[in-house]
Amino acid sequence: MKSIFRLYARDLSGIVRNWAAIITLLGLICLPSLYAWFNIEASWDPYGNTSGLAVAVANNDEGAALRGTPLNAGAGVIDSLKSNHKIGWVFVDEKKALKGVKHGDYYASIVIPADFSAKIATVLNDKPEQSAIEYYVNEKINAVSPKIAASGANGIIQEIRNTFIKTANGAIFTLLNEVGLELEQERPTIENTRDLVLKLEKLFPEINAAVNTASTDAGKAETIVAKAQAALPDAVKLVKDGQQLSEKLGSLLTDSSKALTQAAPSIKQDLQLLNQTAKAAVDLTDALKNGELDPEAAKTALTAIAGKLATAERVAGSAASLFGQLADTTGSSRLASVGSKLKQAQSRFAQAKTTATQIAQAIDRGEEPAAQLIANLHDAAAEASSLLDGILAKYDSEIVPGIEQGLAKAQAAAQKANSVLKQTAADMPDVEKILKDAAIGLTFGKEALVEIKKRMPNAEQKVKGLADRIRQLEKEGSLDEVIDLLRNNAQRESAFFAEPVVLNENRLYPIPNYGSAMSPFFSTLSIWVGALLLVSLLSADPHPAEGENLKSYQVYFGRYLTFLTISLLQSVLITTGDIWVLGTYVVDKLAFVLFGLLISIVFMLIVYTLVSVFGNVGKALAIVLLVLQLAGSGGTFPIQVTPPFFQAIHPYLPFTYAISIMREAVGGILWDIVWRDLFWLGIIAGIALVVGLALKKIINRASAGFLGKVKESDLIH
Repeated sequence: MKSIFRLYARDLSGIVRNWAAIITLLGLICLPSLYAWFNIEASWDPYGNTSGLAVAVANNDEGAALRGTPLNAGAGVIDSLKSNHKIGWVFVDEKKALKGVKHGDYYASIVIPADFSAKIATVLNDKPEQSAIEYYVNEKINAVSPKIAASGANGIIQEIRNTFIKTANGAIFTLLNEVGLELEQERPTIENTRDLVLKLEKLFPEINAAVNTASTDAGKAETIVAKAQAALPDAVKLVKDGQQLSEKLGSLLTDSSKALTQAAPSIKQDLQLLNQTAKAAVDLTDALKNGELDPEAAKTALTAIAGKLATAERVAGSAASLFGQLADTTGSSRLASVGSKLKQAQSRFAQAKTTATQIAQAIDRGEEPAAQLIANLHDAAAEASSLLDGILAKYDSEIVPGIEQGLAKAQAAAQKANSVLKQTAADMPDVEKILKDAAIGLTFGKEALVEIKKRMPNAEQKVKGLADRIRQLEKEGSLDEVIDLLRNNAQRESAFFAEPVVLNENRLYPIPNYGSAMSPFFSTLSIWVGALLLVSLLSADPHPAEGENLKSYQVYFGRYLTFLTISLLQSVLITTGDIWVLGTYVVDKLAFVLFGLLISIVFMLIVYTLVSVFGNVGKALAIVLLVLQLAGSGGTFPIQVTPPFFQAIHPYLPFTYAISIMREAVGGILWDIVWRDLFWLGIIAGIALVVGLALKKIINRASAGFLGKVKESDLIH
C-alpha cells in the first residue's frame, strides 16, 4: 500500500511543480463539462421551438352547402391554423407551396382541394364521398423535421374529423329535435282529431235513432243533426292537419332510420372499446396473480385501468340509455335485452373500477393485495367482457336488424295513419252530404227520411272503420314515446358520437424540458469522454524511480488513483454545472452529484484498465465500447425501437445503468431501481478489476516486443 500511495503522491507532486502540466490538466478537467453543457443547451427544448418549422398551406376550397347551410371547411381549417403556433404555418397559393417544398423553403406543404367542402357535404347523401387533403414533404432537408411536420398534418386531419363528426351528427339530431318539438306543439290538434272521430262514432246510434223517430220527433232529430253539422268543419280541418302531420312524421322516421343506420358502426366501435377495456382488466389480474409485475408497475397499471374502467362505466351507461329509448319506441324485446345487458356491464365496470382502486391503494401502502380483491376484479371484468361478447356476436346479425325492423314498424304505422287520414278526408264530403240530406229530410218529411236511412249505414261503417284504425294505431305505438325519442338533447347526442371516449393523461415524474431529460445521457457520455481524454494524453505506465522495483498491481493502482482524481474533478464540474450553470431540472441535486462521482469511478476504472492492460489497443477498445453504448444504452431512443443486436447487448453495457441511475436523481428516486443499478455497476467494476490485476503483468510482458517495434516507426507512441 505504501508503494501505491507513494506513486500517487509523486504524480500529484509532479503536477503541482509543473505549471504547464497544471494548465493541461485544467483543460482536461473542463473539456468534458463543455461537451455536456453545449449538447444539453442545444437540445434544451427542440419540440417547444417547432414554430420555426415553415409549413406551407394552400386553400383552394370553393365551399358548398349542407342542407341549405353554407359550408366552407377549408376556411375553417385556415382559421384554426392561424391560432395554432406550434408549427410555422405559411399561407400561400398552391404553386408557391409546391415550389417552396422542392427548394427547401418549406419543410412540407398542405393543399386543400377545391372540392373539399363539397365532398364533406355528401355525408347526408346516399353515396357519401371522402374528402382528401394533399400533403407534400421534403425528407432530404432534415431527419426529424418531416416527422414533426407530419404530426402537425395529422393533427389537422384529426381536428377536421372531430369537427365534421360533431357537425354532421349535430345537424341530424337537431333536425329530429325540431320535428319532435313540432309534434309536441301540434299534439292538441292530433288528439282533438282522434277524439272527434271517436265521438262521432258514438253519436251514430243517436243519429240512427233520430232518423227512425224523425216522423214522430222531427224537432229532436233536427237538433242532433245541427250539432253534427256545426262540428263537421272542425273535423275537416283537424283531419287535414292530421294528414300533414302524419306525412311529416313519415319523413322524420325515414331520416331517423338513416341517421341511426349511419351511427350503427360507431356504436359497435364503442362496444368493442368497452370489451377491450374489460379484457385489459382481465389480463392485468392474470399478471397480478402470476406476480409478473413489480409493485410500482402494478400500481401504475391499476391506476391506468381504473381510469379506463371509469370511462367504460360512463360509456356503457350512455349506450344502455340509448338502447332503452329505442326499445321503448319500437317495442322490441331484443333491444330491451341489449339495454339490460349494457346496464349489467355498467355495474360490472363500476365494481371493477372500485376494486382496482382498492388494490392500487393497498400496493401504495406497501401491502400485498388480497387474493379475493384480485379475484373480484377478475370476475367483474370477465363478466363485463362476457356480456359485451354476447352483444357484439349478435350486433350485426340481430341487433342492427332489430333497430331497423322497429323503425320500419314505426314507419308502417305512420303510413297507415296517413292512409287513414287520407281516407277520412275523402269521406268527409260524404258525411257532410249525409248530414245535409238529413236536415233536408227532416224538412221535407218522412219521404226524405227513407232515403237518408238507406245512406246512414254506409256513413256509419266508414266512421267506425276510421275509429278502429285509430285504436289499432294507438296499440302499435304511443305518440308520447315517439316525441320523447325525437326530443333528446341534440348537442349531447352529437357530442357523444363525436367523442365517445375521453383520455385522461396523468404525468408521472414530469420533467419540464427536453434538455433536462437528456442531461443524464449527455452527462454520462461526457464522463466517459473525459476518461478517454485522460488516457489519450496521460501515460498509464509510470516510469519507476531509480532503484525502485514496483509490482504490476502497485503500478496499476498507483497510477489509477491519479487518473481517478482528475476524473472525479471532471464529474463534479459536469454535474454541478448542469445544475447551477445551465439550470437543468434535478429533483435530488446531491444524489445527482454523488451518482456522477460513482459513475466516474467505474468508467475511469474500465477505460484505465483497458489502456493499462492493452496499451494503444485498449484505447481503441474504449472508443469501440463508447460507440456501442451510444446506440445500445437507450439514452436517446427507447431500446425497444433499436435493432435486435443493440437490444441484445443493452443489459451488459455500463451506460445502461449509469444513465438509469442519473435519471432517478433527475426525475425522482425509486430506491429499488437505484440499488439494481448500483449492483450492476459494481459487477462491471469488479470485472474491470479482475482483468486489470490478472492480465496486466502477463499481457504487458507479451506485448513489450511488439510495442517496441511499433515505436520504432516514429509514428505511434
